[in-house]
Amino acid sequence: MRALAPELLGFAVAGSFAYAADLALFVWLRGPSGFDPFTAKALSFLAGCTVAYAGNAIGTYRARTRPPPPYAGRATRTRTPTPVRIRRYAAFLAVNLAGALVQLACLGLSHHVLGLTSATADTVAGAGVGMALATCLRFWGTRTLVFRHAGNIPVQMVSKADEG
Repeated sequence: MRALAPELLGFAVAGSFAYAADLALFVWLRGPSGFDPFTAKALSFLAGCTVAYAGNAIGTYRARTRPPPPYAGRATRTRTPTPVRIRRYAAFLAVNLAGALVQLACLGLSHHVLGLTSATADTVAGAGVGMALATCLRFWGTRTLVFRHAGNIPVQMVSKADEG
């Protein structure tokens, strides 16, 4: 657990900035911009995911964002190729969408199955229990599916187009 502490801290910091960006953009889109709540939430969710991805790629998982093995040793290429970064972002977005579904499932279970319909019960189910479970899923997915150690990435995942 002690070895995970820096990773957990970095993940929490990136998530905090992402949450702030999501909330601020949602409030601005709903208020002064006049967007409907679903469009505002979709756009703010995407912005929050982008902030979290950037924070994790630049900070928490920086050592894992090095190019996969086929690029190792190339003196001219120091950045991860764009197709690999796009795939990572798409995987990150999918992990975050799964987390959002976990939150909605907890809210739906509490509200519609258990009949706990008060505002407090909804908050506990969606923003409490749902957020805790979703955060665990996001942490696991981010570290194992998105930012794997370069040594764990199979060579066949990198195509000739990635070599570029």
